[in-house]
Amino acid sequence: MPQGTCVFFMETNSEQMKTVAVIGASNDRAKFGNKAVRAFLQRGYKVFPVNPNEIEVEGLPAFKSIKDVPGRPEMVTVYVPPSVLLKLLPDIADKGCDELWLNPGTESPEVLDEVDRLVLDAIRACSILGMGVSPALFDVGLC
Repeated sequence: MPQGTCVFFMETNSEQMKTVAVIGASNDRAKFGNKAVRAFLQRGYKVFPVNPNEIEVEGLPAFKSIKDVPGRPEMVTVYVPPSVLLKLLPDIADKGCDELWLNPGTESPEVLDEVDRLVLDAIRACSILGMGVSPALFDVGLC
């Protein structure tokens, strides 16, 4: 296997492909919003990057809002500051998802209160680590 190749072992097929919306997706490969897009792609997910300032991220079309994502994603993972997330939570609740991942730096008491009020199933953890991938792999060029 060539050096620098990142391999993950996961069985996928189109009928079982999971979907994830990455809010705060970025073209800046140093940002976690970009690392998440790459990690989910490598794990076989159908990824919907969401960022009103990007046209595409990692070759995928970017959506201006979670409202623009086709269908209902199984997961929504968030990489925006709490002040921005507070404004987005009603749209996330309207779109629906099985899991809302609040990555480090996204939560605040106000965000958590609104998540509870909207009855969202929030997970307060790094979604990249939650998939069993180390974000550090992206820093050293292995992925």
